[in-house]
Amino acid sequence: MCLAVPGKILFMDHDEQGYARGRIDFGGVLKEVNLAYVPEAKVGDYAIVHVGFAISLVDEEEAKKVFGYLKKIGELGELQEESQGEDPR
Repeated sequence: MCLAVPGKILFMDHDEQGYARGRIDFGGVLKEVNLAYVPEAKVGDYAIVHVGFAISLVDEEEAKKVFGYLKKIGELGELQEESQGEDPR
């Protein structure tokens, strides 16, 4: 199943082409994400991420609620498996 998942933006910078990117924490799983679709994003915000792109921002309460649901139904294992072998920077 392909889901959009909330995560907290920990770090932001720009890639070689000038596009915004960030390191996002999905409950302990860290991933590099493209932030081009949410130019208003800043460190500490929560973003909804789908296939490597932040597609919208969401408040912390809503993000934690959704994350709790994902934990309940066991959909977080997929994120952890994908992150194995990635650079944890």
